[in-house]
Amino acid sequence: MLNISPDSINKDLDQKSYGSLRHVDSLTSGKVFKKLMTSFFLVGFVFMFLPWTQNIRGDGYVTTLEPDQRPQTIHSVIAGRIKKWYVKEGDFVKEGDTIVYITEIKDAYFDPQLIERTEAQLNAKSSSVESYDEKIKALERQIEIKKENRKLKMQQNINKLQQARLKYTSDSMDYNASKINYEIAQKQYDRIVTLYDQGLKSLTDTENRKNKMQEANAKMISAENKLLSSRNEVLNAKVEINATDAKFQDDISKAESELYSAQSAKFDTQTEVNKLQNQLSNYQVRSSYYYITAPQDGQITKAIQVGIGETIKEGTPLLSIMPDRSDLTVAMFIEPLDLPLVDKGEHVRIQFDGWPAIVFSGWPNTSYGTYGGEVVAIDKFISDNGMFRVLVKPDPNDHPWPDALRIGGGTNNMLLLNDVPIWYELWRQINGFPPDFYSRNSDKNQSKSVGSSDELRKSSNGKK
Repeated sequence: MLNISPDSINKDLDQKSYGSLRHVDSLTSGKVFKKLMTSFFLVGFVFMFLPWTQNIRGDGYVTTLEPDQRPQTIHSVIAGRIKKWYVKEGDFVKEGDTIVYITEIKDAYFDPQLIERTEAQLNAKSSSVESYDEKIKALERQIEIKKENRKLKMQQNINKLQQARLKYTSDSMDYNASKINYEIAQKQYDRIVTLYDQGLKSLTDTENRKNKMQEANAKMISAENKLLSSRNEVLNAKVEINATDAKFQDDISKAESELYSAQSAKFDTQTEVNKLQNQLSNYQVRSSYYYITAPQDGQITKAIQVGIGETIKEGTPLLSIMPDRSDLTVAMFIEPLDLPLVDKGEHVRIQFDGWPAIVFSGWPNTSYGTYGGEVVAIDKFISDNGMFRVLVKPDPNDHPWPDALRIGGGTNNMLLLNDVPIWYELWRQINGFPPDFYSRNSDKNQSKSVGSSDELRKSSNGKK
C-alpha cells in the first residue's frame, strides 16, 4: 500500500493476516532487487569487454571464376530449319554429342551434290594450272635453245668478220705491193724512153718495158679490186652480225611474250583455283554446321527454340547448357564506404541459401552452418546496383563447400575484419564510423591500435 490517501485503513486492517501484504512490506524484496540489478550491471559491464569481430555484411550469389564454366547458350552458326532434336531438357550430354539437326533454307546451297560438283570444278582448274606449267616449261626450254643458237651464230658471224678483216689486210698489202711495182715499172719505162730518144736503147727494149709497165698497172688494178671486195666482205659480215642478233632477239622476244602470257593465264587460273578451294572449304565447313553439337560436358537446362520445321537465323539461341565442371566462387556486394577496408586474402563466412545456419556476427567461431571463404578479386568499377562486387573462393583451410551447390544460388556473407571490444563496437555503430582497417604481416593478421583507428575515423569523416 502506498498510503497516499489521507484516509488510511491501516489501523482497521490486520496486514499480518495477509501473506501478500507481509511480502510487500518486507525489506527482503528490496534487497533482492538491488542484488539482481547489481548482478545484471556487473555482467553487462564485463560483457562490454568481450572481444567482437567486426564484419561487413553483404548479400551475393554463387558463380564461378572461369567463363567457360558458367551457364551458356548454344547458337546456330548458319540459318536453317530445325529437322530433328536429339536431346530434351534435363539430359546430360558429352562434348561433341549431337543436339539438333538443321537443313538449308538458302537456294545457293540446295544442291545435294554441291560439294562433289565444286570438287570437280576445282580438279579441272587444277589440271589447267598443270597444263600451263608444262607450257611454261616448254617455252623456257625454247628460249634457252634460242639463246644458245644466238650465241653460236653470233660467234660464227664474228669469226667471218675476223676472216674478212684478215683478208682485207692481205689484199691491202697485195695492193700496196702492186702499186709499188707499177710505180717502179713506170719509172723504168720513163728512163728507157729517155735513153731511146738519145739513141741508146732500141725500140724493142722500149716496147718491152712499156709492156711490163702495163702488166704492173693491170696487177695493181686487180689488187685494188680485190681490196674493195674484201672491204665489202667486212661490211657484209658486220651487217650479218646485226641482222642475226636482231633476228634472234625478235624470236626470243616472241617466245618470252608467249611465256609471260602463259604465266599470266596460269596466275588467273590459280586465282580461280584458290577461289574454288575457299568455296569448297566454306561448303564443307557449312555442312558440318548442320549438326549442332555440345561444346562441352553439361546438362541441358532450357530449350529456347522448340518444334520441328521452325526457321532460325544466324546466331539464334537454341538452348542453354550448364557445364558439368565448375569451380564455384561467391560474388558478394559491399557498400562503397567499406571498399577501402577489403583486400585480397581476407576471410569471409558464407551462409548459402538452403543450408540452415546459426550466425553470430561478432563470434564467427561460434556460428554453425556457415562456410569459409577467401577474397580472390575485387572489381575496379561499381556495379549497376551501386555497390562493389567482391569474388570469394573456398577457404582451403576450412571444411569444403557443399557438393549440391548450384550457380545462381543466393548467399549471405560476412567479411571478417578487426577484433575489438563490444563497447567499442557499440560506440562505433552509434557514431556511424566505418569498421577498423587492419593489415597483415607474413605470419598472421595484426590489428592496428585504437589510436590509429581514431586517425582512420577522422580521415573517413574528413572524406565524408
